[in-house]
Amino acid sequence: MRSVFKVRCSEAARSTDSCCGHRNRIPEPDEVGPLNPGPQIDNSSEPRRTRFVNVGQDNTNELVLVAKALGSPTRIQILEFLQDKSANVSEIAQGLDIPRATADLHISVLADAGFLDFETLPAKRGVQKVCTRNHDIVVLHVPKTRAPESLDVVTTDMPIGNFVDYDFTAIESGGTCGMVGESALIGLFDDIASFHEPDRVNAQIIWFSAGHLEYRFPFRSQGGRTPRSLELSAELCSEAEGYHLDWPSDIFVEVNDVELGLWTSPADFGGSRGRLTPDWWSTDNSQFGLVPTWTTDSEGTTVDGESISDVRIGELNLDQHSFVKVRIGVRPDAKNCRGMNIFGERAGNTEQGIVLKLEF
Repeated sequence: MRSVFKVRCSEAARSTDSCCGHRNRIPEPDEVGPLNPGPQIDNSSEPRRTRFVNVGQDNTNELVLVAKALGSPTRIQILEFLQDKSANVSEIAQGLDIPRATADLHISVLADAGFLDFETLPAKRGVQKVCTRNHDIVVLHVPKTRAPESLDVVTTDMPIGNFVDYDFTAIESGGTCGMVGESALIGLFDDIASFHEPDRVNAQIIWFSAGHLEYRFPFRSQGGRTPRSLELSAELCSEAEGYHLDWPSDIFVEVNDVELGLWTSPADFGGSRGRLTPDWWSTDNSQFGLVPTWTTDSEGTTVDGESISDVRIGELNLDQHSFVKVRIGVRPDAKNCRGMNIFGERAGNTEQGIVLKLEF
């Protein structure tokens, strides 16, 4: 499960009745700057600096500092005050109508947590400490606590380029789609024929404005037993022009032609490089996603522990074939039809493809 804390609001969401995203962009080899084929988010005047905080025992100190820094309304007001400017301690105190000593104390807590940087500049009398905000978005990664796996759990990590079919009907009348590998674009932009390229199996980022991809995972009955639960996860985000931090998109998962339910991606994350994303892929493009987990068992279906449907494991007929058919995508008639990016093990923030776990 991941939660997104936005210190600064991004642009207002675009119209919800559009199902077509926009094209990710790749710079030409002889370009000096990023390619700019059309209107883009102005990253120079409105930087999107993202910080990831892993919630776990090996990261307790950072988490405590971050939680303390964000646990005060006054400190939140200081971060909002510094959203588009730098200021010294006196200016912050005056702007929030608090004593200078109080402002100095809160600023120290924010600095200890890494939210602020200081620059010492000359003043009329001596020097002044000028504060600048470091982050616009803080993402808390909360891993699920799992029992140790045994032979009763069968896990398959499917490379995202190993799809066996797709349906981009909505894109054929306008929209966007594409794939990139570790070192280059695969095929062409917005070219459905590219999804038949032999090199598609090496894709590390795939995007489309509407439609779905289909995968087939191997299924072997374990001693004649049927699965007790199914779990599927992938690193996903929405698809916008370049990127957009307020861009919800309803992503569905089907297993053996049964829809498990929707997960709404909050954004098309960019502006800060994904931990694994290749350096040649501009930060003006989609960089990383979140990792939702669909789980279906005898009680129903959840995403990250929250109930989304009454679909139960027995309805999936998993033991009827030698494979499990999985479709993942965005329907053209979805309430939030804003496309999808899916990241492979060499892009984004998580070293995985599409992971299917069956517990027997």
